[in-house]
Amino acid sequence: MRKPKVIRMVFALSLGCFVMVIFYFNSNLKSASEPVGDRNSGQKSRRSPLQTLYDGDQVESAVHAIHQGRRELLEEACHSYTRKRRVLIPEDLKHIIVDDQHGLLYCYVPKVACTNWKRVLMVLTGVAGSLRDPLAIPANEAHVTGNLRTLSEYSTSQINQRLRSYLKFVFVREPFERLVSAYRNKFTRSYNTAFHKRYGTKIVRRHRLDPQPEALEQGNDVSFEEFVYYLVDPATQREEPFNEHWERVHSLCHPCLIHYDVVGKYETLEQDSRYVLHLAGVEDQVSFPASSKSTRTTGDMAAQFFQNISPFYQKKLYNLYRMDFLLFNYSIPAYLQFR
Repeated sequence: MRKPKVIRMVFALSLGCFVMVIFYFNSNLKSASEPVGDRNSGQKSRRSPLQTLYDGDQVESAVHAIHQGRRELLEEACHSYTRKRRVLIPEDLKHIIVDDQHGLLYCYVPKVACTNWKRVLMVLTGVAGSLRDPLAIPANEAHVTGNLRTLSEYSTSQINQRLRSYLKFVFVREPFERLVSAYRNKFTRSYNTAFHKRYGTKIVRRHRLDPQPEALEQGNDVSFEEFVYYLVDPATQREEPFNEHWERVHSLCHPCLIHYDVVGKYETLEQDSRYVLHLAGVEDQVSFPASSKSTRTTGDMAAQFFQNISPFYQKKLYNLYRMDFLLFNYSIPAYLQFR
């Protein structure tokens, strides 16, 4: 006669476990889709940038369609040109800046307006104090380590939660324009003595015939041709990783391992920056600084620098940056002499 009682107890325990599993599952779902805001602070929740972007009720716009197209092209290119999949490690995430207040992850790429984006994020995260104008923040201050947190500083569970629920964005640029911009900034400016000593002297020593003692000591007169020789030399990357200013975007930001929600382009910088700030709901709090077109490296300028590069080395350099061209839908520049 006790059997029905035992059955009822087993049934009750099973039902309780089932309810606990459902609760756990739902709480996990909630953590991934929960609106931005400190979950323990009692602040009123608001829609996250990610929810705003993928909201089914969002009105279609030309800008929205452009970014959807870029996401699809990137996904197709990753599927077509990458074979090996691997697990992300903290080292892969050192370029991804975290804004916990607004639910943003930004992968910064040097020579693609990263100084101004860091300034904007310093304003948004409160690091800039009372400053509301990004341009009021000195450029060198924007690059101080520790001012902004990177994703590599978080625990594995915290990383996964942010990758699931934050808006992930990156800004890219035509690869050779970015490369020429890096060369101009780091090797032709007299104030960049640290770069001249660190990289210029090595380039002169390895890739110049009969270098003068002064050039070997100072490294401040590296030609673009010598810079190209240095980049395509297999010994360069065997010794150490590329400097971030000429490292490939796909190596800095891992776009085939991380699903970026917005791929901004330097060619449409102002429009794409406004779009990100709109998704974050902060367009009334901060404006992205207008860029100076007078000093910008253009395609015509890049073409001039490539005039003295032989087709052989043009091809080797293109192969080095090929994935950036393919992943972000940039055509082979018309000024290149190989086909």
